[in-house]
Amino acid sequence: MDTRNRTETKTLKVGDVAPDFTLKTEGKEDWRLSDFRGKKNVVLAFVPFAFSSVCSAQLPSYEADLERFKDYDTEVVSISMDSHFALEAWQKSMQTSFHHLSDFYPQGKVVDLYGIRHPAGMSERALFVVDKEGIIRYIEIQHAPGEMPDNEDLFEALRKL
Repeated sequence: MDTRNRTETKTLKVGDVAPDFTLKTEGKEDWRLSDFRGKKNVVLAFVPFAFSSVCSAQLPSYEADLERFKDYDTEVVSISMDSHFALEAWQKSMQTSFHHLSDFYPQGKVVDLYGIRHPAGMSERALFVVDKEGIIRYIEIQHAPGEMPDNEDLFEALRKL
């Protein structure tokens, strides 16, 4: 079985209600998934580490396509287990305008809620598309190190909503 790109987790699959959570943004503000119910679709981009080479290329690719995401009435956020201090510095270095959420304390609570903790302890590189009703419509989990997800796969999922 090829496990490089999975479309379900140990606990979640497409069609499930996305577990709600509240995390701090890079600016220490509360960000709640439930605040977008009935309003916007959401792309949750879980990344292993701030400042790593692949993550530092992946997130600017979302910034470059932000207008396209807005055309699909979609909010994009990244989530990592780094502190908000690291995420604030990382956001400034990448010059991204969307929020970077800190799953720092308790370490990986949301990563575990979504079933995507890598055996080495950090988050898997994973994407979830959550529709306006709070239903998971797309999951992509990548295991191959150094591989970056293709934004076109996200847009294909958003077109189907």
